[in-house]
Amino acid sequence: MNKKLMAGMFLSMATLANAQDDASEFAKSITPEDLKKHLVIIASDSLEGRDTGSPGQKKAAEYVSKFYNEYGTTPIAPASDGSKSYLQKYNLYKRAWGDVYVKVNGRKYEFNKDFYLNGLLSIPEEVNTPVVTAGYGIEESAYNDYANLDVKDKAVIIFDGEPESGNGKFLLSGTGEKSKWSGPVSWQPKVKLAIAKGAKYVFIVTDKTGEDLDKEIRQRAVMSRRFSAPTLKPVEESLTNMAAFVISPDMAASILKTSAAALLKNKAAISKSGKPAAKNLAGNVSMKAERVSETIETENVAAFMEGSDKKDEVLVISAHLDHIGISPNGEINNGADDDGSGTVSLLELAEAFSKAKAAGKGPRRSILFLNVTGEEKGLFGSEYYSENPLLPLKNTIADLNIDMIGRVDEAHKNDPKYVYLIGSDKLSSTLHAISEEANKKYVNYKLDYTFNDPKDPNRFYYRSDHYNFAKMGVPVIFYFTGVHEDYHKPGDDVEKIMFDKQAEIVKLVFYTAWELANRDERIVVDSNKE
Repeated sequence: MNKKLMAGMFLSMATLANAQDDASEFAKSITPEDLKKHLVIIASDSLEGRDTGSPGQKKAAEYVSKFYNEYGTTPIAPASDGSKSYLQKYNLYKRAWGDVYVKVNGRKYEFNKDFYLNGLLSIPEEVNTPVVTAGYGIEESAYNDYANLDVKDKAVIIFDGEPESGNGKFLLSGTGEKSKWSGPVSWQPKVKLAIAKGAKYVFIVTDKTGEDLDKEIRQRAVMSRRFSAPTLKPVEESLTNMAAFVISPDMAASILKTSAAALLKNKAAISKSGKPAAKNLAGNVSMKAERVSETIETENVAAFMEGSDKKDEVLVISAHLDHIGISPNGEINNGADDDGSGTVSLLELAEAFSKAKAAGKGPRRSILFLNVTGEEKGLFGSEYYSENPLLPLKNTIADLNIDMIGRVDEAHKNDPKYVYLIGSDKLSSTLHAISEEANKKYVNYKLDYTFNDPKDPNRFYYRSDHYNFAKMGVPVIFYFTGVHEDYHKPGDDVEKIMFDKQAEIVKLVFYTAWELANRDERIVVDSNKE
């Protein structure tokens, strides 16, 4: 064999071995003790669950920024005064319910406690209006609740559903088949008809009472949050007042100055006679239903470590900083695993790479440690970054995203040495191979690709921040250990985190990042899988 060739091979092998030894040496700084040291702060009650834009989330941003600064990273986000900051600020916008209530005879009924709303309307100031009953609020050729009834500029109270004629049959169809006036969306044609008749507001009396009604109100309160969901752009609402107050028989009786029993007797009379109510009850009500605009000021945290000879190319390592905050009952959701585990992992990774750089072994490519916010609201922080990148996406070689790696799920309760990998082969076969090799050489965990299957119903590939990079053509890996019984609950606390397990996964991310940042060639984008 050629002596020069042999010498070159030995030199190459020695260089590779030294590089591996370097990676192993600096990975030692990633410890369970350090992860816990940071997490007891990030997931403490004092941060109140880190809800997006909340004081607690901002405290978390300050905390990680402090350590990024200590680790020698550079702030690169533009600040308002022209300087550079670790904080990439952005706003979320939403429309929400403000003051909503109904007043009857001095009593104030509470929204989402005593009644709920279907649809949207705006009553910015308290109004007082006369109320009349309109049976079931139906107009058909054979049955008309509005015949000889003046509802102009009034509120109408109508019963839910449609009249029955007995023996399980309905009055309108003459069979057991319901018409459009019954069912989950039957309130819509009823409201449309009432408004067309000149009514100002509509109250629908539900058949539910007691615990059944309380349960329905709670469910509707959760469903109504879609009308308050934040967006990255200011919200424009179309308020046509096509809405209904859904109330109990007791509340309706209070408005009409009668009893629930008398009201239901009136209802029964319709079914018995097959005709609209002979007696139309009346009353008076005051109400307010305020829609308000809200701006949520939040920020991603971006810490930059400049590379050496390939510094124009950048590797992003991401995790989300926010969680879901405080529950309506006052319980704090600390989010130790979701995604406190990812947040503190980034700090450990930044420290390991900073030690390497201080020892003259810094990454050839640049690295951006990116803690995004708004993930729990809809992946907004990573979406904002992907649309307003601090470093060109065309130069971004990959995103390694960490979200929930501190616990085990039911499928692995007896085998904690695993991690789910999602997306590693979707855009780059090279990235997938590097990840596999890093695990084989250094960590030897089970790499579970269950959730990488496009047929998996959980669709986790689309549910964390890596996806906003992937959809821009940036190769990704999502590191995840699965959902557990404390997911989005107050029980997601520090004492349940398996720090020994987490540290090994963080090391896997480090070894993968080390190869990505230091290899001669940029990884290829050679596929586009679902």
